[in-house]
Amino acid sequence: MGKEIERRFLVKGDAFKSLAEGVSFRQGFLSTVKERVVRVRIAGGKGTMTVKGLTRGFTKTEFEYEIPVENAQIMLDDLCEQPIIEKKRYSIPMGDLVWEVDDFFGVNEGLKIAEVELASEDQPFDRPEWLGEEISNDPRYFNSNLVQSPYSEWGSN
Repeated sequence: MGKEIERRFLVKGDAFKSLAEGVSFRQGFLSTVKERVVRVRIAGGKGTMTVKGLTRGFTKTEFEYEIPVENAQIMLDDLCEQPIIEKKRYSIPMGDLVWEVDDFFGVNEGLKIAEVELASEDQPFDRPEWLGEEISNDPRYFNSNLVQSPYSEWGSN
């Protein structure tokens, strides 16, 4: 069984963009039911399907499978809930960890989120200067919830 332990933060400014090349992502959701989120993604010419369970603390059950990119495209266009999440991801190595910063477009324009995957919930880590408020336990920022309630509709962001 796969487990994912991650911490998530808002990002201040654009300094992170000078630290890595960004990769464009398109992703959608076949299910946004919080007990079993099913995501379809195309990134870097590769298709994936991911099934995630409930988050407990900073940990959730997660399974990810590569699928043909043509199948992922059909699912995104014809089966996934709308709107599709569009973003550019920057993977930034720092020490033994890799920070992934998502810069969102479309209906989530202006939102920037950094996340880091950890080996344990209590693993210490250094905070880059461009990190803002921690949002690990704020479900509004889950990508699956950004489909239901896009960032652009929140009012004063």
